[in-house]
Amino acid sequence: MEVAGEVKGPRFPLSFWEVAGASMVVLGFILALLGVYLTLPASDYSFLKLPRSLEDLQVLRDNLETYTSDYTIQVLVGYCVVYIFMQTFMIPGTVFMSLLAGALFGVFKGVALVVFAATAGASSCYFLSKLIGRPLVFFLWPDKLAFFQAQVAQRRERLLNYMLFLRLTPTLPNIFINVASPIVDVPYHIFFLATFIGLIPAAYITVRAGIALGELQSVGDLYDFNSIATLFLIGVLSVTPTLMRKNGS
Repeated sequence: MEVAGEVKGPRFPLSFWEVAGASMVVLGFILALLGVYLTLPASDYSFLKLPRSLEDLQVLRDNLETYTSDYTIQVLVGYCVVYIFMQTFMIPGTVFMSLLAGALFGVFKGVALVVFAATAGASSCYFLSKLIGRPLVFFLWPDKLAFFQAQVAQRRERLLNYMLFLRLTPTLPNIFINVASPIVDVPYHIFFLATFIGLIPAAYITVRAGIALGELQSVGDLYDFNSIATLFLIGVLSVTPTLMRKNGS
């Protein structure tokens, strides 16, 4: 007998259509990147790789600056496809992509680009997880999933505030939020709004740091005490209506 609101256990194996759907997503990303590559002039593109360090990022920035002015559309499309791909398949390193946006496009364009790509990538991960992610989430984060399910169930009436709080603070990893939200029945419109709005402050901090990329010694320099305190303050403000409602009750 199933309990209402309880997360169902993992289901194996994946059906043919689930595997086919996931494969089509991968194929779509490959074709999009191939299309960008074919529209660029013949040259040595050995510098094109996912950055894993600030040194890799600086090399990528130095080589892409010329292409950004001459092939703006291709660079924008390529950037978005790579960022969304990394978000969709939980590949670490999007912080370097956010820094790159600041280095190449400046603060305002960079923030808009990062928020768009991050929201699209999170949405893609949400729907892919809804399709095939249940076994993976149960395997990787069983305790976090139980905690998240309980919190979502308690905050159904003010779920947007709670999801905003999660996006603004490091209470739960963003990767986990992306893949677990459809499993615990967070509605997509709530997920989308919380992601779009909640990522703006952190995106601004990271993109702004990318402008002075050469001054960064480590990724840890991005978030000093003031930055973290500011994000927590905004997060607390986002759940204030929920706390006031509880106290009133």
